[in-house]
Amino acid sequence: SARLTGQIKRIFELMNDGVWRTLSEIEGITGDPQASISAQLRNLRKERFGAHTVQREHMGRGLYRYRIKKVED
Repeated sequence: SARLTGQIKRIFELMNDGVWRTLSEIEGITGDPQASISAQLRNLRKERFGAHTVQREHMGRGLYRYRIKKVED
């Protein structure tokens, strides 16, 4: 399985609860810049970072919210 460290690990650990959040909300919690958060969410979809299902939902006015779909066990 993928070993996550640093920023991507922080973002994954926050988002792995399956709660919808905007980039602004994630930034407020992690302190990471929104552009980096957006890039890391894309990275989490990649095989080498665990191939997570990162869902994106358009909320209007150019605003999106994201969540990581929890794996049902």
